[in-house]
Amino acid sequence: MRKTTVTSASQITATGGGGWPCGGGLNLSVKLNVVLLLSVVATNLVSLYQLSLRAVTAPPLLPPLLQQQQLSHRDDDLLIRQLDAIRAGVSQLNHLRSSSPPPPPPPPELLLYSHLAPVASACSAHPDLLHRYMSYAPFAPCPDDALSLAEPLLLRGCHPLPRRRCFAPTTASSASMLKLPTDPFSPLPDGAVRWPKDGKCRSFSCLPPSLGFDVARTEAGRFLRARGPLDLTAPQLLRLASLSRAGPIRLGLDIGGGTGTLAARLKKLVNATVLTTTMNLGAPYSEAAAARGVVPLHAPLQQRFPVGDGTMDVVRAGHAVNRWIPEAALEFLWYDADRVLRPGGLLWVDHFWCRRADLEGVYAAMLRRLGYKTIKWAVGDRTVGKDEVYLTALLQKPFG
Repeated sequence: MRKTTVTSASQITATGGGGWPCGGGLNLSVKLNVVLLLSVVATNLVSLYQLSLRAVTAPPLLPPLLQQQQLSHRDDDLLIRQLDAIRAGVSQLNHLRSSSPPPPPPPPELLLYSHLAPVASACSAHPDLLHRYMSYAPFAPCPDDALSLAEPLLLRGCHPLPRRRCFAPTTASSASMLKLPTDPFSPLPDGAVRWPKDGKCRSFSCLPPSLGFDVARTEAGRFLRARGPLDLTAPQLLRLASLSRAGPIRLGLDIGGGTGTLAARLKKLVNATVLTTTMNLGAPYSEAAAARGVVPLHAPLQQRFPVGDGTMDVVRAGHAVNRWIPEAALEFLWYDADRVLRPGGLLWVDHFWCRRADLEGVYAAMLRRLGYKTIKWAVGDRTVGKDEVYLTALLQKPFG
């Protein structure tokens, strides 16, 4: 009888009860089998203990033969009652198992996240890069492989990086030797960067001015003069913030802000603190922003912004935010900007470019789903491609 019962429990385990392969149905079957096996083992142990106890303590009041027959009948009755109790318990567990609702399907948002980089498997998806990156000697200098390993891992969503017990390489120059500028629009000191030994540039003057490293001339006029309706200057931003009752601009986040020119401009105008997200893709953007006295956040676009909810007065999406970002990841970016903006805060979409056919149906609709008030909305042709356009928008988060 015990053998038959255990076989039935095994069949329950094999059938699984439906649901997801790793979901609640299989876990419940395993739990039922464990309870059944423990019941059988406990019953046998109790029976053996009672039999041994009676054999030691029972007085010989009856003749040996009659006493043995009576004990045998009692043992059989006890065993039958215990087996009936086990059957009843198994039937009750089967009833509970069959009446429990199936596990819910995974939410669509989880399936959507699984196709993007900022998930737990982002590092394990690239074992070759991760193995090379983690092959370092603890309590010693870290390998100087930021451009060859660190940046590719960051771009693939493997962040924060796992090195913890080695000393990151730094520049050989001290702060006094560098003569760090107090004016963020002064020329950048070349000693603030660990220039790659095999790189073609070992100074800021070697880099193209269009990348934002000519801070004393090219960047000095940015966000001060408007060249067309797509431009929004820093004084215009401050005036529109006042007219829209957004309040003062004290804290901000500049997504893909390059060398931190917007942060430098608002720092000079109103002493605002603007964090700039950067990536060192082909040029030392983080080091340049830090040399200017503004805060660089070395983070990819798909990462959750490392600031608290409802803390920012303004969030700007610069030229790095464009149609090359997958639509799902871009929508996550807009909603993360909404998360960090305080009520009445401003979302500044600066020169977002896309195909003309996708502007209204995809990207404008994506922004309008936020339910923000439109303060500025300007669309213009992109000179590079005839079928591409720029969008500059200033949107205000609702107050409540």
